[in-house]
Amino acid sequence: MSTYPPKFPSQHEWTRDRLGRHDFKPNAKFSGPANSYLLQCNQHEEQHSIALDPPVNQSVAAILLGDGHEAKLWPLTKRRSAAAIPIAAKYRLVDAVMSNCINSNITKIYALTQYNSTSLNSHLSKAYTSAGLGKDGFVEVIAAYQSPDNHNWFQGDADAVRRCLWELEDYPITEFIILPGHHLYAMDYQKLIQSHRVNKADVTISALASTNNQDKGFGILQVNSENRVLQLIQEIETTSPKEKEDESLDPSSLKFASMGIYVVNKDVMIRMLREYLPGANDFRTEVIPGIISLGLKVPIYLQINIFYFDTESPMYTMPRCLPPSRVTDVVITDSVIGEGCLLNEDMDHRSTQGMQMTVPIGIGEGSFIRKAIIDKNARIGKRVMIINKDNVEEGSREADGYCINEGIVILLKGAIIPDDTIL
Repeated sequence: MSTYPPKFPSQHEWTRDRLGRHDFKPNAKFSGPANSYLLQCNQHEEQHSIALDPPVNQSVAAILLGDGHEAKLWPLTKRRSAAAIPIAAKYRLVDAVMSNCINSNITKIYALTQYNSTSLNSHLSKAYTSAGLGKDGFVEVIAAYQSPDNHNWFQGDADAVRRCLWELEDYPITEFIILPGHHLYAMDYQKLIQSHRVNKADVTISALASTNNQDKGFGILQVNSENRVLQLIQEIETTSPKEKEDESLDPSSLKFASMGIYVVNKDVMIRMLREYLPGANDFRTEVIPGIISLGLKVPIYLQINIFYFDTESPMYTMPRCLPPSRVTDVVITDSVIGEGCLLNEDMDHRSTQGMQMTVPIGIGEGSFIRKAIIDKNARIGKRVMIINKDNVEEGSREADGYCINEGIVILLKGAIIPDDTIL
């Protein structure tokens, strides 16, 4: 009978028993400032064309996590998961991660969904049935479920993966790449996988070059001079005695922001979730720290540049048969307009208009909107001023159809704002 927390085997016991991988060859040394370290750590990133053996479309499966309601994105996640939030007039957040997989030649994709997943499940099933995935590619959407031997729903991202291992083991792959489904970025995962294989790592964590102005939600990685993760720090506001002790043990260590993206060897994933951490529910707070504590080889891959999607790395979504937008007597500056919109006698400045939006039907005549997010199917009356007149940083008025987060007014889905309202 398994107990939790488990009694970890010693580093020697694990190393001896993990398919003969006994070596540890550092791929980077600190030799000066952090920029020098970054260049050495990602020395293979300069290659324009990546030829991996075996190819990633045959040997790597992506696990896309649609977990959690992501409190920072409330109230946009009130009726949908974070990955299903609409962006840029025609896309959803999950499209960025799915497009990264397709552009990186990763065509075996499992989407494990949990929170408010109806909209996300529908979008993934309709948008990525087969297009761009090749003959053997697929997108398998697995919603949270109960089973005869487990009456609970998924208890976290690690628990979701554990409960789905019976499905994930079907194909003869060598690595899993674990991806949060609600991040907006463009990235070539082949370079991350190449770094993982060159280092002969058990787990590779993708990290950002600086912890400044970055989301610390996935923790801070303390990395030594051999590019080996010493610990994953959950809270950076305070420094615990253990963290101070680790810093004193290796004064040359640096800290990097984790992106929550992990490449994990298939055998390591199965053994960690089934044998050594059978009760762990979360990758960030339980599984990754457990792997580090066992002494497995966990380097980082530094993503120096977050680039944008373009014609060479397109962003995919569900195709829609809509006519071009029609614009009449409208001044538009720094804006994005979706398909099928009708804009008449209006002025748009630095805005995004979603698909099939008609002005002034959705937005009343004489209204002024500044620094706001308007969710789907909201109706704004005439002469409405949405300007955050009291300069509120945080506020919840859901009964009135809006919230304020970090000074940004967010109108809820289906909200109705009466004429002459000033927010």
